[in-house]
Amino acid sequence: MNLCISLCFAVTVPTGWFVPGVIAFVLLTAYLLAGMFGPMPRYEIKDADQIPANNTHSFLLLLASLVDADINRTGRLDVLTNGPAFYPAILDAFRSAQHSINVEAYVFQKSEIARQYVEVLAERARAGVHVNLDLDAFGSLGAPTSFFAPLLQAGGRVVRYNRLTWYHLLRMDNRTHRELVIVDGKIGFIGGAGVSDWWFTGVNGKPRWRDDMVRVEGDTVANLQATFAENWLQAAGELIVGSAYFPDLECPDPTTALVISSTPTVGGSTRARILMQLLIASAKRNLAITTPYFVPDKTLKRELCRAIERGVKVQILVPGNKNNHFLVRSTSRSDYGELLKAGAELYEYQPAMIHAKILIVDELWAVVGSTNFDNRSFGINDEVNLAVRDSAVAQRLGADFTADLEVSQRITFEDWRNRPLTERATELLGWVFERQQ
Repeated sequence: MNLCISLCFAVTVPTGWFVPGVIAFVLLTAYLLAGMFGPMPRYEIKDADQIPANNTHSFLLLLASLVDADINRTGRLDVLTNGPAFYPAILDAFRSAQHSINVEAYVFQKSEIARQYVEVLAERARAGVHVNLDLDAFGSLGAPTSFFAPLLQAGGRVVRYNRLTWYHLLRMDNRTHRELVIVDGKIGFIGGAGVSDWWFTGVNGKPRWRDDMVRVEGDTVANLQATFAENWLQAAGELIVGSAYFPDLECPDPTTALVISSTPTVGGSTRARILMQLLIASAKRNLAITTPYFVPDKTLKRELCRAIERGVKVQILVPGNKNNHFLVRSTSRSDYGELLKAGAELYEYQPAMIHAKILIVDELWAVVGSTNFDNRSFGINDEVNLAVRDSAVAQRLGADFTADLEVSQRITFEDWRNRPLTERATELLGWVFERQQ
């Protein structure tokens, strides 16, 4: 039995296929609409007044428990500011590799710096080093398989995370946004920068992006490796083990650091959001936030406003006119009002696109990693962050923050209230897609 459907033309569809097809279409449409317009997770902290002081061991244990992270007591951390600092450091680490090199990236674009990566990685692969690249299938579309030919011919591996296939359809929105490098299981790099000339020399006459990476040694590196292993298992179907990836680690330098690997749950909650929420709620003196995409949901805005009410100085640094996502910036600016009225200081960076993702709390805690202050990072992407309780690291990142403010424009409540109608119109469009930003 056939069913004939007539629109402008006739299509004959077997009834046995038509009904399941309609059901599948309705379910897929409902799923997509829920992802676009459904409510965001609520992150209210019960009994927030009982949060221990963030300089105590009790707070450290609470944070580690809630984000399910190991407390690492040794480590050497070096903050590397901008591409001309962190790319040479990464390439030098590649050249020193004797056993393994693992790279996970959301952005890996065909570019001069990517060519240098492939050249050095191919040389190390020919020397017998295990070289594994796990690249997001969407974010790294700009680097086709042919670009990696020298590395593949040398025995290196390149896999794509969450490739677009029919059986991944309901997970296609989940991307790995992690930017990680681990060499010999002993040296790690974590931050917000991918592999592209955006960060290296600039592209099409535009200045290079402002960003940070942190070079890590010590116990923390094993946790970075475990984060890579999680996504490598999913993309390549292999579980990496052995001393080439997990050697014995020795580092005499004391520190306190946690690696927070974040993957969305069924309800949309993530460890990255728990981390940020708890640290913001713990602040007593000051909060410094640098983020390229600032689209806070209602509960996060309330948490920031509560911090201001406690007397915390809240400073937020975001991109100015030089940005790579016009719609996200427009949506972000629509959220300024409530925070400015509460007393937050908002700055827009002027020289270039600022892509750093940094949180500094009370000049004691610092967070650096891949997480933006938006729903995509907090509820959709795989992310990874390094949270450090170390005043020296916080002050080093704070020095960058202070320097960035000197070349930024402060936005007042009057500036925001008098923004042009053309800007307000695009804010409405941004609100429609807010969950995807």
